[in-house]
Amino acid sequence: MLVLNACGGNGSTAGASGTAAGGETEAAAEQAKAAPQFDGDSAWALAQQQCSYGPRVPGTTAHSQCADWLTRTLQASCDTVMVQTGNVTTAQGKPLTIKNIIGSINTAADQRLLLLAHWDTRPWADNDPDASRHGQPVMGANDGASGVAVLLQLARQLKASGTKLGIDILLVDAEDMGDHDHEDSWALGAQYWAAHPHVAGYKPLFGILLDMVGAPDATFRREYYSMQYASGFVDEVWRHAAGSHFTSAQGGAVTDDHVFVNRMGIPCIDIIDLRDSESGFFAGWHTTADTMDGISAATLGEVGQTLLNVIADLEQ
Repeated sequence: MLVLNACGGNGSTAGASGTAAGGETEAAAEQAKAAPQFDGDSAWALAQQQCSYGPRVPGTTAHSQCADWLTRTLQASCDTVMVQTGNVTTAQGKPLTIKNIIGSINTAADQRLLLLAHWDTRPWADNDPDASRHGQPVMGANDGASGVAVLLQLARQLKASGTKLGIDILLVDAEDMGDHDHEDSWALGAQYWAAHPHVAGYKPLFGILLDMVGAPDATFRREYYSMQYASGFVDEVWRHAAGSHFTSAQGGAVTDDHVFVNRMGIPCIDIIDLRDSESGFFAGWHTTADTMDGISAATLGEVGQTLLNVIADLEQ
């Protein structure tokens, strides 16, 4: 993804660190009484399984193997699963076949919630402090596997507990093939899905994107585009936040999958780790250090619990 400051220029994320408002913490505690307890340890294992295939770069064997596993895993928890294939072109002019994997729960329900994360990983560690590694692929434990893992575990738990809400889990491909000089070269899978939704006229209540949600010191600020397009939904999700990683501070603008979902008319927010750093993200972003060593079951659990709290509230 491409990060911009709140004024729109290239740079790090804007906004100072903050803590979740006391009212939000109280609401989350109250809501947690009605929601199942999210299993962060199982989510961690699901992230590890993705990484066991290696970097999931589109066009590689690891990518194909992981796609098959993701499809099977969703089939065990969802009522329907489809793999949407499409042809896109990268910023480098390379044609690419992408796979978006979509699992749906309660397909007949009118009220639906869209949950998404990207499952591919970046082909180049172009932010690595060691320039000799810039051509190496990124493992993507945090930048990719973490968000997917939370959604896979969420689907498992909703299968066990049941839900009255319709849930659509969209695992988008080719988010991380972008060129920093071309905004629309990012989120190619999300762009394809936005032009070809899996259901004609698809209109969920709103969408929640998870990206880089596994670091032990994650800071989930209110991302700029999320506030521009869907501030009311940001407020609602943060009101149900299940821990201290969610802060009241505003972060910078990130060209991520949610931007293209918003542009098609579906309000969508981004739960993403935003920092006061040169890149705007965690230290291992787009480096060979983005491995399972930097993933916390507790953080995954906090994000998953937040989603369960939101779902429990929507069911009321």
